[in-house]
Amino acid sequence: MIMGRIVNKLSFASLLVVFASGGAFAQQAAPASQTESIRPPTQTTSASAELPNKSTASQAVAQPAYLTPIAGFQGVLAETLDGTTIASQAAEERFNPASSVKLATALVALQNFGPNHRFVTGVWTTGTIDRTTSTLNGDLIVTGRDPSFHYEHAVMLARQLNAAGIRTVTGNLIVAPGFTMNFDWSANRSGEEFRNTLDAARRSGNATRAWLDERTILGDNFSLSSVPSVVVNGEIQVDSAPPGALALLTHKSSKLVDVLKALLCYSNNFMAERIGETLGGPQSVSSAITKKLNLLPDEVVLSSTSGLGVNRVTPRAMMKILRALREELARNQLSLSDILPVAGIDPGTLEDRYTDPLERGSVIAKTGTLVRTDGGASSLVGQMKTKSGRIVLFVIMNQRGNVVRFRANQDGIVAAIQNSLGGPAPFDYQPVKLSMRLADSEYAAAKVRGEFEPKN
Repeated sequence: MIMGRIVNKLSFASLLVVFASGGAFAQQAAPASQTESIRPPTQTTSASAELPNKSTASQAVAQPAYLTPIAGFQGVLAETLDGTTIASQAAEERFNPASSVKLATALVALQNFGPNHRFVTGVWTTGTIDRTTSTLNGDLIVTGRDPSFHYEHAVMLARQLNAAGIRTVTGNLIVAPGFTMNFDWSANRSGEEFRNTLDAARRSGNATRAWLDERTILGDNFSLSSVPSVVVNGEIQVDSAPPGALALLTHKSSKLVDVLKALLCYSNNFMAERIGETLGGPQSVSSAITKKLNLLPDEVVLSSTSGLGVNRVTPRAMMKILRALREELARNQLSLSDILPVAGIDPGTLEDRYTDPLERGSVIAKTGTLVRTDGGASSLVGQMKTKSGRIVLFVIMNQRGNVVRFRANQDGIVAAIQNSLGGPAPFDYQPVKLSMRLADSEYAAAKVRGEFEPKN
């Protein structure tokens, strides 16, 4: 049996939780497609907490909450900021981290591009503008690989085209092969959605609401004084911009740090994969992480940059990724709360966890959930704050079991650590309103696949 116990060692700073193993378990066999040199993580059927002996040290901690028995494989690593280990279980074994992989993607993106990077969408033409009739005689061409391009951005382009004297396009709408909109991998469908959103007569209610919401959040009442509209009379074509095309205007996305905040709050798989593409794909991300953090080659093995599918990361490697992410943000006067959801406050995957008044705002973390892959995988990676003033970094990974129970167990481990250090305390955080509406369509599609980030 694998047990969790808190051992008191002379001083508060040396508090250590050791998940020691005893007895033996028959390992569950992984599917043949997933067994190729993958070491199975340690299996656990229970975890309990042992009381520290208050009589042996003046700085002993309070009894932590009981850790609910959990079936499956589990890895845990929790450390103070100075590197003192608070909890450790199977920290060197490889687990499927699910969407916690997005932390690695975010780290490499910040290192390569910087937090102020913006993705550019270009609008071009092969024709001429007749300002007397507000007509573009020729084709309208759209290029770019903005992973966050959405309804509201297309409406803004319609407004900018109107300002440039264009309300009608006689030619075709040509979209570059890399152009996508509303998290749809199809350039052709994205082109159709773009044309419909440009045209006020074709514009959907969802597009109108996204536009109104974004402008309202940004306090841009001037843009709401008119209804932008551009009618494209031609067909939709997917092709590169032809030689000689003239630039009409450019649209820039939100800063990368803001894109990451929305991406990680909602755990948007599409955006993570698109950003991963710009970084060279999962192999490039894992190679960059391995080299930068001086990891062994098998500590981070990625098949996706979103966390979908079969990925492998050890809790210890994930802890190094988390620390490197904090350091990268700090170099730019930012913190984890600038890109990760704050539990019980921010929308998305953590808005319904840690909602008790005493817990709200005390956890900043990335969730991960795959219902079917590896027999069910779940993770929670981030930082917690305690009334003792300590910030604890933690990695919890579960595999081969019920993801709902995994999540409850993760919350129990976090609560046990917080309670052992005086109880939870909120981080100093001012909530931000996310202008990008990213969750619904991607969440629904992911749920159909059985691989999703449940909110409840």
